[in-house]
Amino acid sequence: MELDLGSLRELYKSGRATPSDVIAAVYEKIASGPAEPVWISLVPREKSMARARKLERDPLAAVRPLYGVPFAIKDNIDLAGVPTTAACPAYGYTPGHSAAVVQTLIDAGAIPIGKTNMDQFATGLVGTRSPHGACSSVFDGRYISGGSSSGSAVAVASGMAAFALGTDTAGSGRVPAAFNGLIGLKPTRGTLSTRGVVPACRTLDCVSVFARTCDDAQTVWSTTRGFDPEDPYSRAPRAGEDAAPWLAGDFVFGVPAAAQLEFYGDKSAASLYGAAIARLESLGGRKVEIDFSPFRAAAALLYSGPWVAERYAAIRDFIEQHGAEMNPVVRGIIEGARRYTAADAFAAEYTLRDLRRAAETQWERMDVLVLPTAPTIYTHEEVAADPLRLNTNLGYYTNFVNLLDLAAVAVPAGRRPDGLPFGISLIGPAFSDEAILTLAGRYCDSPVARESECPPGCVAVAVVGAHLSGQPLNWQLTERGARRLRACRTAPEYRLYALEGTRPPKPGLVRDDSFRGPGIEVEVWAIPEHQFGGFVAAVPAPLGIGNAVLDDGEQVKCFICEPRAIQGAQEITRFGGWKHYLNQPLLTR
Repeated sequence: MELDLGSLRELYKSGRATPSDVIAAVYEKIASGPAEPVWISLVPREKSMARARKLERDPLAAVRPLYGVPFAIKDNIDLAGVPTTAACPAYGYTPGHSAAVVQTLIDAGAIPIGKTNMDQFATGLVGTRSPHGACSSVFDGRYISGGSSSGSAVAVASGMAAFALGTDTAGSGRVPAAFNGLIGLKPTRGTLSTRGVVPACRTLDCVSVFARTCDDAQTVWSTTRGFDPEDPYSRAPRAGEDAAPWLAGDFVFGVPAAAQLEFYGDKSAASLYGAAIARLESLGGRKVEIDFSPFRAAAALLYSGPWVAERYAAIRDFIEQHGAEMNPVVRGIIEGARRYTAADAFAAEYTLRDLRRAAETQWERMDVLVLPTAPTIYTHEEVAADPLRLNTNLGYYTNFVNLLDLAAVAVPAGRRPDGLPFGISLIGPAFSDEAILTLAGRYCDSPVARESECPPGCVAVAVVGAHLSGQPLNWQLTERGARRLRACRTAPEYRLYALEGTRPPKPGLVRDDSFRGPGIEVEVWAIPEHQFGGFVAAVPAPLGIGNAVLDDGEQVKCFICEPRAIQGAQEITRFGGWKHYLNQPLLTR
């Protein structure tokens, strides 16, 4: 039984299975092997079955976006009535309420199965720092699963959940995705509420999503995102802040200069990264080499700077009283915070501000940054022999993302000759989540469903005359970052007129419901929302921006003309469009 959302929807719609059938199958699969190391605790089977049967009895429940979908939860995220331990039994407590993001998923019809294993207190990228045992990559048991959200990734990859929640501070929602062939979405900080999440670095923490497809990840993200007034770190994009007009056509992706790439001797990973770049170029991407040094310098601050003190602040009382009951590697990392002072923290913040500005200079050259998710993958034996250094290596391409306030999605990018997986990450500015998921869907040949082809944060505007490509006012679009979506025609009830006395010459588009013509040629452009007002303000009378219907029935914003302006004007509808009219000899006009 396939547990991706599309397959489950089809199962339920066809009547070939019910939510209780799926939940029963999930528990049977879990029972076929030891719960650990993937699961720390399970929701009792009968409680999950009761949730499923309740959904089945509700005639309106089937329209919920996650109807009957089983999911897993990292054990530092609260689920009411189930212990939260952060993989440290001595720390455990049983919450009376679910985390905000978990409750939203339950309300959307999803069914929680249990709490998954993790690197203790979400400290690590290896997935081996847990008293419940170390998870392995589903591709080869000798190799690590990645962490800290190890159990969440393995639960999805092994077919015990349709999707899972993790957390990501340094890469914990991405590295396990790469090592298990999954999609790993690390949203923009604050777009998914962290209320009810045990903090690692509270100012940096994100709830992450593991899924089989980009469309599944997008569904979970769109269901759970939103401003939470009870979470002081919650936020929502301002108008246009999530704009990605570059999705409308060719895009520019950045890669580090060759000397700044690091694979720690893994030639297979280096080769697969090259193949991924070629794949993006085949999708219309243009590669540019950037200076990766400010990103790497920011990454170094996370564990080699005072941000580790945030981890100490999160569990200070516990570590002082119960430090001996912690994983010794985790304890050593967190107790290292004691050597930093408040002055060190401010100095590091100043450094980070400088690095953010330097990174912004690089972002001016690219739409998206494309990196290996991890430079290589290690065996359990290798990690046990050198736990700190190898963990640091795994964060080479991930540790800077939250510090620099970026969004990222990890996607599978092929297999090494030994069958182990490789992945890349698409990284974008804050609030680019939907855009990078859309590009990731194209890369994976699993398009993300969208209500409109207009990119996120943009307004679709049809232009009919002087703003067409190559015409004298087209710059008013391009200087605002607009990109052309397509050329098409209006619906047949539109007439076109050559207006008198306009400079530069312009046409007027007028709707006549009694008329049936060929439709008028237009170009549809995507303009960022925050630029739309300035664009409209520059439109002179007798023109304005209203609504128009295209030949496929879509309604978009469009240049329209005041009826008074066409009195005595020459109708040029027969030419089918402004450019065709301009290309005619004057006598023909």
